[in-house]
Amino acid sequence: MNFRDQLAAAEARNGSMLCVGLDPEPAKFPPRWKDDPARIFDFCAAIVDATRDLVIAYKPQIAYFAAQRAEDQLERLIDHIHRRAPGVPVILDAKRGDIGATAEQYAREVFDRYRADAVTLSPFMGFDSIEPYMRHDGKGLILLCRTSNPGGSDLQAQRLAGGEGGREEMLYERIARLAAGEWNRGGQLGLVVGATYPREVARVRELAATLPLLIPGIGAQGGDAEATVRAGWRPEAPIIVSSSRAVLYAGAGDGFAAAAREVALATRAQLQRARPIA
Repeated sequence: MNFRDQLAAAEARNGSMLCVGLDPEPAKFPPRWKDDPARIFDFCAAIVDATRDLVIAYKPQIAYFAAQRAEDQLERLIDHIHRRAPGVPVILDAKRGDIGATAEQYAREVFDRYRADAVTLSPFMGFDSIEPYMRHDGKGLILLCRTSNPGGSDLQAQRLAGGEGGREEMLYERIARLAAGEWNRGGQLGLVVGATYPREVARVRELAATLPLLIPGIGAQGGDAEATVRAGWRPEAPIIVSSSRAVLYAGAGDGFAAAAREVALATRAQLQRARPIA
């Protein structure tokens, strides 16, 4: 299945819009593994095993692995997800943004080495920075659009001349229009929009009516889960609501995986309750 089909199947099978972000920090591991980078795979695999029937996707953040020289554990983890949670897509959160031969190598890293189903990308070098990833059929390319951090407004909320109909538009609106239109040649694109900006989520959904939206920012970042779902979810357009720290570090002892499952169950239910009635 391609990425879009995987999302639809996982949403239906698991009754979920929840994506668990895998951002392993050995300093926060349970006491028996604390400060031991060699246990990154064990920690993340336990989280996956405890939540695999509750999620629409998993989102490992590559920097948390690379900083610990744990890229081999990331490879093992993605393989583990594919085996233990078949059909649940893996989004590699890499935020790559380059062109030409370099972008081709990044695409090979993501899809051939790590075997991810989708990747986050920075679109600020234009279509040239996205096209090499499109050569990998069926893979998802999720573009930064209106991110959850306060500093995102420095650029994303700047007004541009020459928008649709000659009107001014914000930079994030331009990205959404391009992703929903002329850039989406293979139907592979989605957008990152932060839960901390529900009005912008609604605006992006207006401009990109059918694109998947990856929505970080609930949980530890304080985004409003209910407002996010009301703004972004549509029957024909999935949302992927990501929570990382709130799930990963729900429990500090040997029962950390069971605690993670409880938080994931509660978050999934909260998101489902917020769905608009068709």
